[in-house]
Amino acid sequence: MIVLAKIADREAFIEGYGRPAAALVEKFGGRYVLRGPGVALLEGDWGAGASAVISEWPDLAAVDAFWNSPEYAEIKKARKGVADCRVWAIEAPKIT
Repeated sequence: MIVLAKIADREAFIEGYGRPAAALVEKFGGRYVLRGPGVALLEGDWGAGASAVISEWPDLAAVDAFWNSPEYAEIKKARKGVADCRVWAIEAPKIT
């Protein structure tokens, strides 16, 4: 999963959303690969200065279970008015 977020209030975002979401990501089998602010926009018209989060999941079913869980629905409310997010779930082919 890839998330780009333009955050208006970083402290409110981290406390109200980031910390609880991180615990839930772990509960549903995900793990963070990257979490960092300061996206450098190379092309397009959205994302300069945004924060980026990349997480790895066992499969899309795990992402769906997390994303559609009642727990996440509750946590996600904390983003409203604090962050403008773009979220992608990508199924990568197995590399052997």
